[in-house]
Amino acid sequence: MEPLKSNELNNNSESKNERLNNGQSPLKPSAAFIGASWMTLLIGMTSYCIGLYNSAMAYNEKGYYFTILLFGLFSVISVQKSVRDRLEGIPVTDLYYSISWFSTIASIVLLIIGLWNADLLLSEKGFFGMSFVLGLFSALAVQKNTRDLKQFESTIK
Repeated sequence: MEPLKSNELNNNSESKNERLNNGQSPLKPSAAFIGASWMTLLIGMTSYCIGLYNSAMAYNEKGYYFTILLFGLFSVISVQKSVRDRLEGIPVTDLYYSISWFSTIASIVLLIIGLWNADLLLSEKGFFGMSFVLGLFSALAVQKNTRDLKQFESTIK
């Protein structure tokens, strides 16, 4: 096989961009949406961590819940990236795609099991669950905004 020439590479990337956008240029995410996404991520993570700090759990339990937060945030970003890559025609192996989904579901299930067995008030359990879900959703939004902004900037150049 011969390597791609720069002209072929440009033609391939242009046709890919046309396929993705149906001939339209990508939209830039608004500053308000970018700011709201980052704020909700910060609020979700901070409230979860403050809840851990103020709870009457042992350190090993706090470490478990903190690790679940980090694991969940990483896994939803991985899912968003692999789903978006597939939509854009970028090859993603089925193994990676499956592992991304499995790790996201596993983080949620592990949090539910941990909260179910925890000696916490029901309101505390709800607080941890809601701040966890807020963090996961906003991590998705931040990743999407970052990718959209990068794609928008690459079409301007």
